[in-house]
Amino acid sequence: MPPGPQAPIAGRIPENLPFVARPSALKRALIMVPIAVAALLVVGCPAALVLTAAGPNHTSGDLVALVALMSCLVVVFGSTIGVQIFLISSGGPLLAAGPAGLWIRTRPTRGQAIWLPWEGIEHIRRRRWGLDKMVVVKPRDPRVEGGLGAFTTLDSAMLKLFYGSGFTATLSFADRSEDEILAALRELSAGRTPFTI
Repeated sequence: MPPGPQAPIAGRIPENLPFVARPSALKRALIMVPIAVAALLVVGCPAALVLTAAGPNHTSGDLVALVALMSCLVVVFGSTIGVQIFLISSGGPLLAAGPAGLWIRTRPTRGQAIWLPWEGIEHIRRRRWGLDKMVVVKPRDPRVEGGLGAFTTLDSAMLKLFYGSGFTATLSFADRSEDEILAALRELSAGRTPFTI
C-alpha cells in the first residue's frame, strides 16, 4: 500500500511482528531519579545552611520549615517523574517492524501508531537531543502526517522542529540496545529504505 493520508493508524502498536521494541521504565528512572535528587540537593543544601546556621533569629521552626519544603519538593518531583514514566511506558511498544514495513508511535506519550511500508519511507536517521538518542522515520509523502488529531499535530510540530519528522522512537530508553534496533530495521528493510546513521 503506497503511503498517503489513509495510511493505517492503530491505537496501539501490534506486538506480533518479528521485531518489537518497548519502552524501558527502568532505564528512564535510572536517569531521571538522580537528576531529580541533584535538583533537590541544589535547592535543599543552601536552604539548610541558611536555616540551620547559629544565630539569634533562628528557631527550631526554621528546621520544621525546611523539612516541610523538602517534603513538598520530593512529592512534586516524584509525582512529575512518576507520571511521565507511566505515560511513556504505558502506551505499548515504541516501534515494531516486519518484512513489509514498520509501525511507529505518532506521539511520544500515547500509544497511537502509524504503519509505514519500507518503500514509503524516505529515510531513517539517528538523532540526539540531550540525553536521548532517537530513531527518526521520515515518510516520502508528507500527507501521511496529516489527520492524526490535534494533539498529535502539536506534538509532531515540535518533533519536526527538532528532528525533521514527527515519527520518532527512543533508542536510549528502549528495552533493546541501540545497535540491536538499528540492525533489525536495516535487515528487515532489505535495502528498500536509506539509513543516515
